[in-house]
Amino acid sequence: MTETTPVSARNPAALGYLVPQFPGQTHIFFWREIAALERRGAVLHLLSTRVPPPGLVAHDWSDAAMARTTYLGRAAPVAGLSGMARAPWREILAEKAGRDFLRDVAICLPAARALIRRCRARGIGHVHAHSCGRAALICALARRMGGPSYSLTLHGPLGDYGPGQRFKWRHAGFATIITRRLLGEARAALGADMPQDVVVQPMGVDTAAFARDMPYRAPERGRPVRLFSCARLNVVKGHQDLLAALRLLRDAGIDAELDIAGEDDAGGSGYRAELEARIAALGLGEHARLLGAVDGDEVRHRLMAADVFVLASWHEPLGVAYMEAMAAGVPVVGTAAGGVEELITDGETGLLVPPKDPARLAAALRRLAGDPALCLRLSAVGRAHVVAGYDCARGAEALLAGVARMRFPA
Repeated sequence: MTETTPVSARNPAALGYLVPQFPGQTHIFFWREIAALERRGAVLHLLSTRVPPPGLVAHDWSDAAMARTTYLGRAAPVAGLSGMARAPWREILAEKAGRDFLRDVAICLPAARALIRRCRARGIGHVHAHSCGRAALICALARRMGGPSYSLTLHGPLGDYGPGQRFKWRHAGFATIITRRLLGEARAALGADMPQDVVVQPMGVDTAAFARDMPYRAPERGRPVRLFSCARLNVVKGHQDLLAALRLLRDAGIDAELDIAGEDDAGGSGYRAELEARIAALGLGEHARLLGAVDGDEVRHRLMAADVFVLASWHEPLGVAYMEAMAAGVPVVGTAAGGVEELITDGETGLLVPPKDPARLAAALRRLAGDPALCLRLSAVGRAHVVAGYDCARGAEALLAGVARMRFPA
């Protein structure tokens, strides 16, 4: 994609950038995109719903991000009474989306009013919501009550983002969707309520930041195979399957070690305990480590030391963690789930196995452990693939181009 003209030269209006519960443990992508947008002249105002739990704030940039973010709040229903009269009730009730939607409307109305006030005070003419959950509903309500135009990014299946999707999408100026598969699902679900301006634009990574200082070294006899995984601790990420695969590897005589970066959604008091118990039950206490939420520099350090990156998700819309590993020239093993197959071609840019299949996962890891030539090939091809198609600059350019098409239609 060619370099865009700075947005300030085409459209002086400031842009709102809304991310739920920002900055979270997986939000490095957003921070990189923010930097890419500002390098292109965008005047950004960071917005969020609420501050994340302390256990999920792990990045070296988190304090700087929070200092410049306006939190719209998660008010009690009583606080929303002042905005009830101005809400577009005819359209809301016409959705017939059920009680859950009406509850979400009541929760989001105060934030929508706060968004309108903030945008008017700061001259924000457009807001991009990196969510199709309540953040998108806040934008849609604000728009219907005289607030700014808005756009959306769909990061996963629509069903994961709550009720009222037609209402959220109907008034959006444009949208980006991270995979072709999700685009097809959204078209089928939304019909005429999908905006005319929709593009497929994957999330991306700063590929320059993950360039290696030293060449990748394939696994060697005489030292452990170093496995690294990075994802929040949640059952759908398949860490329990990865631990079972590690046990199978070790039982087969493969000296493998595993580090898992990420924390559970409760900041360490949730699913982490189940994984710790699983590690103990499998006798992996000396071979598998839960690192907790770590910052981007630590992720990069771990990738540079890894022989293989592995993620055993049950479903994954696409996977920034895969992109980071590939950008770092680390061979990847993943699951053929969700949109991963649009990023990784089995045997060409990485290895794919079915989800929920520890035996197949262990076999793929054992294959790489015994085939240095394959590891070296996947290292080179994987990085080239991500550099060519998944740099974070592309997402920034797609967002600015969408705003430009709204303001200056052809």
